[in-house]
Amino acid sequence: MTAELATWLAATFGRAPGDPAPFERALTHGSQAAANYERLEFLGDRVLGLIMAEWLWQLFPDEPEGQLSKRFNALVTGPVCAGIARELGVRPHLRLGKQARDDGASESDNVLGDVMEALIGAWYLEAGLDAARGFVRAAWGDRVAAGAKAPQHPKSQLQEWAAAHNRRPPDYVVSDRSGPHHAPRFTVTVTIGKLATASATGANKQEAETAAAKALLEQLGG
Repeated sequence: MTAELATWLAATFGRAPGDPAPFERALTHGSQAAANYERLEFLGDRVLGLIMAEWLWQLFPDEPEGQLSKRFNALVTGPVCAGIARELGVRPHLRLGKQARDDGASESDNVLGDVMEALIGAWYLEAGLDAARGFVRAAWGDRVAAGAKAPQHPKSQLQEWAAAHNRRPPDYVVSDRSGPHHAPRFTVTVTIGKLATASATGANKQEAETAAAKALLEQLGG
C-alpha cells in the first residue's frame, strides 16, 4: 500500500485499517485485476441497505412503508453513491486498466458507485457493523433530512399524472445503447400515447427511464 493511500484511508475512516488488502481490492476495477471490487460491492450493498433502512426507520417513526421505500430508493442509487465517492476523494486511488482509464472509468457513476459500496463492505469486515453505521451516517449526512418530505419518484409521478388526466400509461423504450462495457450509456424514450414524448440518457436503463420521466413531467408542467 502506498503512503498516499494509507493516509487517505486513515482520514476517510478515522484510522488506518489493520488489513489493507480488502481496501486495495475495493478500489480495483476488473480491467486491472481478477481480484477486483465485485465481491466486496455485493457485501457493501447489503450493509448499506441495512444501515439506511434502520436509519430511516428511526428518523421517520410515523411514516408508512411506502414513504420509507421512496426515501430509501432515493438514497442508495448508484449516482448518489458515486457522488459520495467523489466527495470523499476516491478517484485518485482507483486502480484501473489502461483501456478503462482511457475510456474515462474514473468518471463513471457505475464504477464510482460500485467502489463506494465495496469500500463500505471492506470497512464492515475491518471494523464491524457499528463502525460501518457511523461511516455511512457521516458520509450521507444531510442527504437524510428528518424534516424533508419523502421524494416522489419521477416514474411514479408520471404514472399518476397519466391516470389523473385519463391518458394511457407511460411507455418506455431503450432507443440507444453506447459506451464501453464498464461505462455504458442508455438512452430511453418515454411516451404517453400521442400526447407527448421525451428522451434522456443514463448509466443504466433505470437511471435513463427516471431521467426521461422527469423530462416529460417538465414538458407537461407536472
